[in-house]
Amino acid sequence: MTQAVAVALFFTGALAAQPEGFNYDESKVPQYTLPDPLIMASGEAVKDAQSWNKRRRPEILELFRREVYGRSPGKPAGMSFEEFERDEKALDGKALRKQITVRFSADETGPSMDILVYLPRSQKGPVPIFVGLNFSGNHSIQPDPGIKLSTQWMRDRPESGVVNHRATERSRGSAASRWPVDKILAHGYGLATIYCGDIDPDFDDGFKNGVHPLFYKEGQSKPGPGEWGTIAAWAWGLGRAMDYFETDDDIDHKRVALLGHSRLGKASLWAGARDRRFALVISNDSGCGGAALSRRHFGETVQRINTSFPHWFCGNFTKYNENEASLPLDQHMLIALVAPRPTGQQDEDELLAAPGLGQPDDALALVPALVHDLHGAELAVEGDAGLQVAHMKRQMGEVGGHSAASWGSGSGSARSYAALCWRRHMAA
Repeated sequence: MTQAVAVALFFTGALAAQPEGFNYDESKVPQYTLPDPLIMASGEAVKDAQSWNKRRRPEILELFRREVYGRSPGKPAGMSFEEFERDEKALDGKALRKQITVRFSADETGPSMDILVYLPRSQKGPVPIFVGLNFSGNHSIQPDPGIKLSTQWMRDRPESGVVNHRATERSRGSAASRWPVDKILAHGYGLATIYCGDIDPDFDDGFKNGVHPLFYKEGQSKPGPGEWGTIAAWAWGLGRAMDYFETDDDIDHKRVALLGHSRLGKASLWAGARDRRFALVISNDSGCGGAALSRRHFGETVQRINTSFPHWFCGNFTKYNENEASLPLDQHMLIALVAPRPTGQQDEDELLAAPGLGQPDDALALVPALVHDLHGAELAVEGDAGLQVAHMKRQMGEVGGHSAASWGSGSGSARSYAALCWRRHMAA
């Protein structure tokens, strides 16, 4: 691709009403031109894998760090891992359950996160795993009394057992429908999950209660305009989970599939773009700041997301409120950063807050396909199902007669990793 990807969209059928700050009227989608990910800052074209990896990929990463997510620190020198619980016969003997505290500094009272891991007892040797952040505490993904009950801040959900911003025993298993642990284990895969609030709470607290203060310079009280927000902090935490996986002989750290839904889908994409150790990256309904193109100005816009969630992105991102055309990048370039590893974007038509319509197939499929071509790899994005599964088998392997599966857009049970979503991630 030696010229800019130009996308002109002219649709009619304005909606009668829409929330303030959102655009669901296709007739109001502006004409726009996407930046070409294969043209370097110098104006030279990317012609091979070496120029992509050595020059253009670092340029794009730096753009996202500076303008969207913010710059994150590296691996902390004082980090440690402690397995504080282990059950060799969890879930009626089907699983090995282990729980690990990751301390981000030598200070045992400092910021930390807990990883919950389930591994199938039916498999021998290191097993591939799915890893994803959760919204409601590790204890919410399974009604398993052995899982530590989170003591971190959470959004109040009395109907789900979260009262006064704290989990109660009644919240155990409240999100189990999103995490089909038994089916994952039956397919021969493991599952690891972390409560996102362990890393950084999902509210605008001035960056006082999460991991950010650990890295402040003397006199600093909040991240600078080009430094990490909450999305980047969550992505950073996923990198620290991978650091742990590399030390665990029960886990095949070369075959770790990263996934996330909604805001956590944004985090999974940024984590996968930054960290090439993840073999596969899946996002579900990641919307604005995830897989949706900002220039389309459709659905939740940059201004809306920066206003509703001022803590998610870096301060520099606010420069593009109602000014998306000035962005030196767009989200098709984020997907390109994951390639040539396979990446999956799944979006449900009824989820207007995170619309598939913000993500035209031509942009999201074409760009990673071109990066795949540079590396001599097969296409592993939306397209032929047989090709998807074949590539997934190479990335995640075939275990117990099952393989990691394809992904794609479509309708069905949305709003979470429900049965439909997981069926697309695993195939019998």
